[in-house]
Amino acid sequence: MSTTRENPRAVSVQADGVRVPVAADRLVELSRSVLRALKVPRAMISVTFVSSRTSATLNKRHLGHRGPTDVITFALGADPAGTVLADIYISPDVARVQAKEFGVGVREEIARLVVHGMLHACGWEHPDGNERMTSPMWRRQEQLLHRFWITPTRTA
Repeated sequence: MSTTRENPRAVSVQADGVRVPVAADRLVELSRSVLRALKVPRAMISVTFVSSRTSATLNKRHLGHRGPTDVITFALGADPAGTVLADIYISPDVARVQAKEFGVGVREEIARLVVHGMLHACGWEHPDGNERMTSPMWRRQEQLLHRFWITPTRTA
């Protein structure tokens, strides 16, 4: 994966032995739309879908938390040319549980996690606990999700 003049926002999406109910191309386009909206001129970001077991291992090793988590972002900063670098790991199994819990479709929840990871990759942070879902990051996440993924139903 590298940036080019034609594609300065390089995003790679892959599944590491798990089933993802959203086409990788749609998630790449969503990611690039978010990066453009955040005015990120150059990026090299990988999004990898992993098993719950791998998610739990990453969560324990890097964050000190037990069990699988929905999304983990390793924001690596920017290279000397200003290219944003990050690796994002998402568990589709956790996304399925959360989708059911929140009463949304699993595709929407996966898209939400991609947007969430992109925001973290670009330096956004949120508090833990109950304040998370009222934070500026959460509001921006939902605004971007609705802008680029959720199409409002049109009435005549």
